[in-house]
Amino acid sequence: MSHTDTSLINFENVYISQAETSEQVLIEIGQQLEQKGLVKEAFIDNILERERNYPTGLDLQVVNPKYGNIAVPHTEGEFVNTTQIIPVKLLQPVSFNNMIQPKMSLEVSILFMILNNDPEEQSQILAQIMDFINNLDEDEAIKMFESTTKELFYQIIEGKL
Repeated sequence: MSHTDTSLINFENVYISQAETSEQVLIEIGQQLEQKGLVKEAFIDNILERERNYPTGLDLQVVNPKYGNIAVPHTEGEFVNTTQIIPVKLLQPVSFNNMIQPKMSLEVSILFMILNNDPEEQSQILAQIMDFINNLDEDEAIKMFESTTKELFYQIIEGKL
C-alpha cells in the first residue's frame, strides 16, 4: 500500500468500531491513539467535553439522501502530538448531535477524527474532509458507508484525504 507524505491518513490509524454510543467510540479510539503516542493523556476527557459543548455531527442527507452521516470530533491542538485524520467506521450507527443544529441528534456511521497540533489548519482540514465527501462518486460513497472491514474502508479513502 502506498503512503504519501502529504496524506493525512494512514492504514495503521484506520479503525472499525463496534461501539454503541458516541462516548464509547471516542474513549475506545482515544485509548488506542494515546497508546500510540498520537495524543496526550488529557485527550479523551477533552474530546468528550468538547463534543458535549460543540457537537460535530454532520448531516449528509443534504449531499445525498443515500449517504450515512459523519462526525468530525476534535480537540484543541494542545492535546495532540501530530496532525492526522483518524477515520473510524462504525459497524452500527451511533448518535452524535448535529454541528449546525446542536439539539438535533444524528445517526452517524463514520467518524473522521481530526488530530491537529496546528490550530491554523483546523478549518482547512475540515474543508478537506467535506471536499472528499462531495467529490466521492456515489457508488464509492455508498461502499464506504457500507464497508465492514478496515481494508475496504481504507481502500476507498486512500489517497483522497
